[in-house]
Amino acid sequence: MEQLLKKILSKVKKTPDDTQGYEDLYYMCKEALKTDEALGIKYLKSLSAFIEEQIPAAKTENLLRFLFGLHKRVLLAAAPFDFDSYLLYIEWNREPEKKFYPPRRSVLRQVVDALQELADDKLDLLAVSLPPGCGKTTLAIFYLTWLAGRIPNEPMLTGSHSNAFIRGVYDECLRILDKDGDYLWHDVFPAVNVSSTNAKDCRIDLDKRQRFETLEFTSIGTGNAGLYRAATLLYCDDLVSGIEVALSKERLDKLWETYTTDLRQRKIGDHCKELHIATRWSVHDVIGRLEREYMDSDRAKFIVVPALDENDESNFDYAYGVGFSTHFYHEQRDIMDDVSWRALYMNEPIEREGLVYTPDELRRYFELPSGEPDAIIGVCDTKDKGKDYCFLPVGYIYGEDHYIDDCICDNGLPNIVDARLVEILVRRKVKSCRFESNSAGRRVAEKVQEGVKAKGGITHITTKFTTANKETKIIVNSAWVKEHCLFKDSSLYKKNSDYGKMMDMLCSYTMAGKNKHDDVPDGMAQYAEYSQSLSAGKVEVFKRPW
Repeated sequence: MEQLLKKILSKVKKTPDDTQGYEDLYYMCKEALKTDEALGIKYLKSLSAFIEEQIPAAKTENLLRFLFGLHKRVLLAAAPFDFDSYLLYIEWNREPEKKFYPPRRSVLRQVVDALQELADDKLDLLAVSLPPGCGKTTLAIFYLTWLAGRIPNEPMLTGSHSNAFIRGVYDECLRILDKDGDYLWHDVFPAVNVSSTNAKDCRIDLDKRQRFETLEFTSIGTGNAGLYRAATLLYCDDLVSGIEVALSKERLDKLWETYTTDLRQRKIGDHCKELHIATRWSVHDVIGRLEREYMDSDRAKFIVVPALDENDESNFDYAYGVGFSTHFYHEQRDIMDDVSWRALYMNEPIEREGLVYTPDELRRYFELPSGEPDAIIGVCDTKDKGKDYCFLPVGYIYGEDHYIDDCICDNGLPNIVDARLVEILVRRKVKSCRFESNSAGRRVAEKVQEGVKAKGGITHITTKFTTANKETKIIVNSAWVKEHCLFKDSSLYKKNSDYGKMMDMLCSYTMAGKNKHDDVPDGMAQYAEYSQSLSAGKVEVFKRPW
């Protein structure tokens, strides 16, 4: 069957104006669904994608109408099995500017694919963290109605922090399920009907009447023993109600206890999946603790999409004005404190009380002092593996003050990073630089030293192997960094520059939880130790006391 489908698809692509070829492939895909669901879906998806490519290039109005009509039929055939197709189909009759999914598809597709993995038993746990207003909850509501049509006689439980939120999700599910509404849900699941609703307790039952309804909704901590069950899905949305809870470790501990006893205990059977959607406030919130527990499991996935990408541009500038522009996010960042911005919009939870460095306590400068510096030095914490950063700060020494005037903070390809290290050492006329001699440090140091000499640089590079505990080293050297190091005023660098990355990483290191990146605070600790070692050998002449 697959060889035949492949052959027909190839023919369709060679003769895209031949409508009969499309019809043949569509018919064979539907036949394949009867015996091999995965194969049928695979080629329905391929056909759908090809139609989307051909619609803008249609040469005649008749061909355009045919492609639109066929696309709708293809989506309908795939919708009961494929979540992406379901989302596209049930909004087919809505006005373009009112549709939820199509304008957001390019960004939310990664979340949709992960939800598909959850439904296909490739995942047991999925956590999604996006900024406010980006459509994460609405996407989950569509997911609930899709699963309800697929498995109407097993209960799903939705939990959140407030009754008002729960009632809103309940009402929206009913709107999607309404036969006379805007959505084509009943086209996808024609044999399934709503059998009962309970607005007071927020319950919706589909198909056969049962003790535990298909869709159940409850606020956390309201006493759910014996009232709710979750067999298909446990969906938790924003269990942290706000910053007041997020700032209290005790309240977050209580929330975790409530989640494990009040919501998670409602799961029955081994096949019930978990979906968590939330804006991240704290490393101690429910998603943070689940990530620490399951981060190494191939049955769990944690998706984070920040407001701004690596180029400081919006990730959510959707069509039809339903998203958020780069300008909006930049304004929002300017009026918020850094910790709240990073937690709420960049989904980088930080514990305020555990920060080793805060922006307000660091010494700042606008320009270097006049005259030649006493010395120009640097240290290099080389990139080890994965997403680690190579970090090299350059310090201009004037007396007891160290002006950190430039840096490399880069997790790019090793060859590119090594070339950048050579460039900054030569350009800044660094006299001495220490490289940490980890698994890659000695090799990089030798390569960079050769590069510096080849370009006529004056830097003398040394290496040192360190066995000290990293966390301890960062903390004990932080006082020296705060007292002796000066950093550029924030108006002098861009957020996405190496210097901006350095400051972000330095001011987000916390003792209260897990740190995503510790390369910069570790590098500054190395800088402190190296600088002190250079001054520790001073000889003082004094009169013999005896």
